Amino acid sequence: MIYCLYIVPRLFFMRKGAWNMSEKRRDQRNRILRNGESQRKDGRYVFKYRDINGQPQFVYSWRLEPTDRLPAGKRDGPALRELEPKIIRDLEDKISPRGGDMTVVELVQKYLRTKTGVRASTRAGYKTVLNLLEKDLFSGIRIDRVKQSDAKVWLIDLQKSGKSYSSIHSIRGVLRPAFQMAVDDDLLRKNPFDFELASVIVDDSVIREAISRKDERIFLDFIRNDKHYSQYYDGMCILFKTGLRISEFAGLTLNDVDLRARVIHVDHQLQRTTQMEYIIEDPKTESGTLPWDIVYMPHARFKATFGSKIQYMDAIYYFCTTFAGYEVP
Repeated sequence: MIYCLYIVPRLFFMRKGAWNMSEKRRDQRNRILRNGESQRKDGRYVFKYRDINGQPQFVYSWRLEPTDRLPAGKRDGPALRELEPKIIRDLEDKISPRGGDMTVVELVQKYLRTKTGVRASTRAGYKTVLNLLEKDLFSGIRIDRVKQSDAKVWLIDLQKSGKSYSSIHSIRGVLRPAFQMAVDDDLLRKNPFDFELASVIVDDSVIREAISRKDERIFLDFIRNDKHYSQYYDGMCILFKTGLRISEFAGLTLNDVDLRARVIHVDHQLQRTTQMEYIIEDPKTESGTLPWDIVYMPHARFKATFGSKIQYMDAIYYFCTTFAGYEVP
């Protein structure tokens, strides 16, 4: 009886101690592992947590502490305990870890779906940027892995590959608000494209100089005396004397021209889409809605032009964009 009383308490305390020992998990180097940490049989460390949606997530590393030696033949990366603080901070701030597993191109596509009611020309510009992005390896990177230095290097590489400053400006003009949307949606903490573009790439855009009076006369003399282009002389004169955009000129109607008051009212423009369809849109800028003084424009030019304007509108587009070097706004 005395023997039993001695053995039972001893077994109880041994079992209690063994239970406490099993609760404190240790790695293969006998270091105590924290909550969520574990080590696989191959030596790889794992941190398990639940994201803001309650779904289990895992991160891996071959090292527990930054000072641990990397096993031979294994890929280097942050130690597990270097990754954990960022994950915990993101969870506390309700930021989705791993950027919601969204790639750059997926983010841009989502952003463009929010851009409704834009001009046809703006929509065409968005499509151009998206087509370029889909062909680039940068598009497949997960958004949370894009650092500001990565964004800068990518834009620099675009310029080295032949892209102009204005093209890169347009590309960044889509990516920056797209990544800002990710920040606003708590997918990212910072916007990697939030920097001044001119501080990263060289502004190689050429400042356009206004045509001189002499060159204007030479050009118009050529149009007037050419056997084919002479039919467009009146229209060219109007473009030179008013400063109208070609799309604004093409959209003019008789109701827009007041010969007595010697003004033209520009409150719309005619655009041609990539599907070769003509559409009416508001002017590119608010200043386009102001009356344009035509005091230096002979009335005969307007009278001669508007009778057959529709017939040679396409030819004016073609000439200005092909021979004169103008861009259709």
